Amino acid sequence: MTHRHGPGGERAFERPSARPPGVRPLGAPGQVAVDYEHRVDFERLRRYRLSRAHAALEASGCGAFLLFDFYNIRYTTQTWIGGALGDKMIRYALLLPGRDPILWDFGSAVRHHRMYSDWMPQENHRPGFLGFRGAVAPEGGADLMKDAVTEIRGILAEEGLADAPLGLDIVEPPFLFELQRQGIRIADAQQSMLDARVIKNVDEIMLLNQAAAMVDGVYQDIVDALRPGVRENEIVALANKRLYEYGSDQVEAINAISGERCNPHPHNFTDRIIRPGDQAFFDIIHSYNGYRTCYYRTFGVGWATQSQRDAYTQAREWMDVALDALRPGVGSDEVAAVLPRAQDFGFDNELAAFGLQFAHGLGLGLHERPIISRLNSMKDPVELRAGMVFAMETYCPASDGISAARIEEEVVVTDYGIEVLTRFPAQDLFIANPY
Repeated sequence: MTHRHGPGGERAFERPSARPPGVRPLGAPGQVAVDYEHRVDFERLRRYRLSRAHAALEASGCGAFLLFDFYNIRYTTQTWIGGALGDKMIRYALLLPGRDPILWDFGSAVRHHRMYSDWMPQENHRPGFLGFRGAVAPEGGADLMKDAVTEIRGILAEEGLADAPLGLDIVEPPFLFELQRQGIRIADAQQSMLDARVIKNVDEIMLLNQAAAMVDGVYQDIVDALRPGVRENEIVALANKRLYEYGSDQVEAINAISGERCNPHPHNFTDRIIRPGDQAFFDIIHSYNGYRTCYYRTFGVGWATQSQRDAYTQAREWMDVALDALRPGVGSDEVAAVLPRAQDFGFDNELAAFGLQFAHGLGLGLHERPIISRLNSMKDPVELRAGMVFAMETYCPASDGISAARIEEEVVVTDYGIEVLTRFPAQDLFIANPY
């Protein structure tokens, strides 16, 4: 790739920082614990997350929160089990005021938690099972949901909270019906928990930066492999392998889109063979110690047409205008106002175009607060604050009718502006293995 250089000799893809003199850049240190550097302090991280959750509970008007969302469970209990159980709705945690949460989990996981998760009392780790989303019928003889709700109702009564609303984040309908049958009043806890998670502390930001650094490296591997004859699914396999070698704890998704599949954007990958002159873009979504990336990059394979270059230039311009609008104290409506309108890139309205020109919060979950787009931010703006972390996305179809450019940058809002975590070159269209 030929890099353009600015008047001061800096590489064009190194975005200027507003960082004041003497302020250290955000770090992405090594991953193992050492005695000679300050790295992630997991005990501080646990205290911070639980304190934020307790503050959210206190402000909510609820007596307690009952949490089924995997990310809320990790945020409050500091526990994690494999992603295969993430959508089964069998793990749940009860957050009580000023107390360590109580976690119901897979029986064998409970035994492991009691041995190694000593930041919670052993008795707070309890076996639980609610039927694998209906695989065990709720009306069957096991009475799994009835017994679980009875136990929860008893704990609330012991704590003097029987008459207070119980906040829920997500729930299966049969479990909700059982809560109502036993006379428990229900409120929405998800809004409170998302508010708690919106401001990241130094350890969360460091983990997000380390996760992004892993993807930086994977993109170099993709560039080296991105030649005619390789298939999209082979790039996906390569990325998965490298991420797990780096220490990822979950590769949630890899989008690999090339050639005529770029427009419209299908948000998946296939076994398509990549050809000379294709435009290809990728999205790498994984987590390190729970903290996620959402990180698009676009490449030309061997060469690029003028149409492809023009689309990329436009996408980069849209991205840079958006990044220039980001700073603490700015409203999300002000940022959304500089994003291109749906009609600017071929869609009838903002709902039809949603997900192509927007920003989404990033943390333990892939889509957290704030969500910044023309669809929602004009009616319900929020103020950007230091400690928010989100991914800004843009997309521009090419005039050839099949190609498109996709760029995404992960940013941290700081007291002095923003810091960009995603470092792989993206100022110009990167040509992989040029002829």
